[in-house]
Order: sequence, then structure tokens, then C-alpha cells
Amino acid sequence: MQTSIYHEEHEAFRQSVRAFLQKQVVPHFPDWEAAGLVPHEVYQKLGDLGMLGLRVPTEYGGGGEDGFLYSSVWSEECSRAGVSLGGAATHMNLVIPYILRQGTEEQKKRWLPDMVAGRRMGAIAMTEPGTGSDLAGIRTTARLEGDHWVLSGGKTFISGGINADLVVVVARTSENADRRVGLSLLVVDANSEGFSRGRNLEKIGLKATDTAELFFDDVIVPADHLLGKEGQAFRYLAHNLVQERLGIALGAQVSAEKALRITVSYVKDRKAFGQPVSSFQNTKFKLASCHVEVTAGRALLDQAMRAHEAGELAAAEASTVKVYCTEMQNRVIDRCLQLHGGYGFMREYEIARMYTDARISRIYGGTNEVQRVIIAKALGL
Repeated sequence: MQTSIYHEEHEAFRQSVRAFLQKQVVPHFPDWEAAGLVPHEVYQKLGDLGMLGLRVPTEYGGGGEDGFLYSSVWSEECSRAGVSLGGAATHMNLVIPYILRQGTEEQKKRWLPDMVAGRRMGAIAMTEPGTGSDLAGIRTTARLEGDHWVLSGGKTFISGGINADLVVVVARTSENADRRVGLSLLVVDANSEGFSRGRNLEKIGLKATDTAELFFDDVIVPADHLLGKEGQAFRYLAHNLVQERLGIALGAQVSAEKALRITVSYVKDRKAFGQPVSSFQNTKFKLASCHVEVTAGRALLDQAMRAHEAGELAAAEASTVKVYCTEMQNRVIDRCLQLHGGYGFMREYEIARMYTDARISRIYGGTNEVQRVIIAKALGL
């Protein structure tokens, strides 16, 4: 789809990303899917190329670039190549920004250089078995004892959790009638005593992304590993979820665009009843409808990305674009798979993998039902 949001420097970055993916990722990706994770050393290769820290200031080893558009290019090129890099997106677009925004100068100097280099990968642990999208219901606790916190609890569905070296944990540090108050962010070193990983969870899609259960059994966390102010995590999370939801919308949009592109090509070559599938009116109407929806999604997404670049994207707007693009993605891919016939059900065909990968987009980053609650509040309902 045509878009005007990119500049010359973004296109130069695109060529670097495309070359890296073709050489270092595409040939190995089936093995990574089978293993359920991307090898940790791949992230150091990304770090060597400067791709993990583009938006990190130069004094911490980063590229010093502004804006979200580089992440957009990254997402587009991964979709184009039909690959993912596990927890890299979480590391770049969620964990590093938390440290940049809420971290002290000492914390930034301590953690960011290794994170930019890919030597230490980050994950964020919010979701618990009984909470899902309800962050106010978090039950993992941390109590302050002298110069350290004692952290206890468990998390699940943690993207990048198997490979993570540092985990930003959302924990309840005080009780309050308002359950949104009293949550704090603690940075936990994966080598800490009492920290353990459970299963690398088996999912129906995104098979190369390690997704873990994490457990904290009276883990000792130094007091200076508190990120930001005590009790303010809910506010920090609400702010950063805007970018997370925009990123999910972006991934959904480029996935839908690719599904349409490969299906148009497929129906021109595939024959039924002695003629190309593309010649049937049903095929033309289905793909024309997909084009209409994808075009609308791109316009909505570009508008949201411009607002985000200007620092003006509101929570309800991020929720709106997340809902539209993810639901559109699932509709488009479903139609495209149908046009592949029986072959669409075979994992050797990319549309089948895209179908299972797409299902999570309506769930993570806050379910689309939760997004509708946010949108309704903005409407005064």
C-alpha cells in the first residue's frame, strides 16, 4: 500500500533490515519455529548492526534517532519476509522505552548499553494467570525490607521470557481501595536466586516467539531496581500501552496487506474447472472487498502514526486503530485462506501460518473487548 509517512533515512534503514533478514533469518526460521524460540546470539548480531538501539541516545550506545517509524519499517520487513524475531519487538518497543522514560541516570548507564548490544534481552511481566487484561487485579507482591524488595508471585504469557536476561515486573507494593494504586515496576535480573522459568508455552501461532511462565519465590531485588516512583506503575503502563497498541495495529495491517498480495498472485496461477480462480466473480469480489478494507486500515494507521510521532496520540485513538486493524486482519486473512482452498490449511503455505499467527492480535496488548471499554469512556459512556 502507498504511504507518505516515511523519509529517505527510513528507506535506507529498510534496505539494511531486508538484507539482514534474507541472510541471517529466512534460511533458519523454520528451525526456530520448531525449537520455539530465536537463538539468543541472533540478538547480538542485531545489536552489532545497531538495530536494537536506534531510538536510544548515543551516550548509552544507541543511534539517537527519534520516533516510531523505524519500528514500523522493521515490522513491515519482517512481515514481507514471513518471519519474526521472537522477543525483539518487546525488547525494543516496550522494555527499552520504559527504562528510557522512567529510569534514573544510573539505571540507564547500568542497563542500556548491554541491551542495545543484544547482550542482555528484556521482557516485561504484567499478565498473571488470573488477571488477563485486568492489570488492576495483579497479585504478585513486593515488600520493602531495608535495602531490598522481596518479590513473590507468578506471571504467564510473557513474550521473550525464555531468552530474557532482565525482566520488568509489575508488582503490588502497597494495598489501596483503588486497585490501580500501589503497583510498581521492579527490574529483576534473571540470575537472581528464587527466579525461575516455567514452560516455553506451546501456542497455535507465533511459534518462533518464546512465551514463558515466570516464577518469583522471595526474589531479592535491590531497592535501586525500582523503575520510576513506587506505586505509579499503572500510570506508566497506561502511557506505554498506547505505543504497544499502535505497534500491534501496525503488525496487523502489514500482515493483511501481505495476505492480499500473495493471494492475488495465487489465484492467478491456480486453476479450477479449467480456468484461473481469479476469473470467477466471487474471487474478484472477495479480493476487491479485502482491498477496500486494507486501504482503509492503512489510512487510519498512517493517521495514528503521524499523531504518535507528534506526541498527540490519545489512548482511545490507539485503541480504535488496534481494534480496526486487528479485526480487519483476521477477516482478510480468513477470506484469503478460503481462496487457497485445501492448500490454505497446509502449514507449508504461508497463508496457513499467517492465519494462526493473526489470532493473537485481538487478544494481546489488551483484548479488543477492553479496547472498546476505553473507546466508550472517551465517548462519555
